[in-house]
Amino acid sequence: MPTTEAHTCGYCPVNGLSIYYESLGTGGVPLLMLHGAFCTITNLRAQMVSLAKSRRVIAIESQGHGRTADIDRPLSYPQLADDAAGVLWHLEIPVADIYGYSAGGGIAQHLTIRHPELVRKLVIASSCYSPEGFPEEVLKGLKNLSMEHMGGSSYEIEYKQIAPDPEGFPGLVERIKELNISMKPIPEEDIRGIQAPTFVLMGDSDVIRAKHVYEMFKLRGGGVNADMVGLPQAQLAVIPGTSHKGMMERPWVAEMIDEFLQREVLMSSL
Repeated sequence: MPTTEAHTCGYCPVNGLSIYYESLGTGGVPLLMLHGAFCTITNLRAQMVSLAKSRRVIAIESQGHGRTADIDRPLSYPQLADDAAGVLWHLEIPVADIYGYSAGGGIAQHLTIRHPELVRKLVIASSCYSPEGFPEEVLKGLKNLSMEHMGGSSYEIEYKQIAPDPEGFPGLVERIKELNISMKPIPEEDIRGIQAPTFVLMGDSDVIRAKHVYEMFKLRGGGVNADMVGLPQAQLAVIPGTSHKGMMERPWVAEMIDEFLQREVLMSSL
């Protein structure tokens, strides 16, 4: 029977990194959680605890984030996806469900496309598959990120408390800025070709364009008349009264994800 009693933490040697991870719970298909830019496992904690009641949940801190030290390598979504895959291989997990929030949702999509054999189900929260998913003013801000915007933030405060190099936060800001500038759209045919059943979520006051999220849902097989053709393998949720950051603070989001992960996989093709 699944339990949240089993809690472990440690580091995985992957692609020149020493990636920090925490594991909570036992049983079921393991779930890998991927945080957003500047975030750490702290931001995932509440949902991690809730989701671990039904399965083992592993959360990691990506390159330069939290307890995972930076190395001399630019951040890119394909590389971060390969890092996440490397954690699963290191922990000897042959298949898992993947849940990515914000930038972690981009990593999750690349992971599923690059390593489909590792992924059973995919959850994408407050994320996009193309820079066009951001309103123009948001995209401009992401590409002009600086310490002027991030200095003194809760992200910097936690970074100084737990990072291997407490003075390295300005370097992370530059890394994220470069990641934002270099972001390339995932081809629609690649999104359409994902075989894993997919749950797409956003807040109704999110930083992502609602139209873009709905297009992602459609690319995954959603937007059909289910009374006529049956429910697709894709689900969509717009969380009321919820901002981008608020997505990780809503307790019912974890409940919805838990229901999706336990839902029987439909045998019909997309």
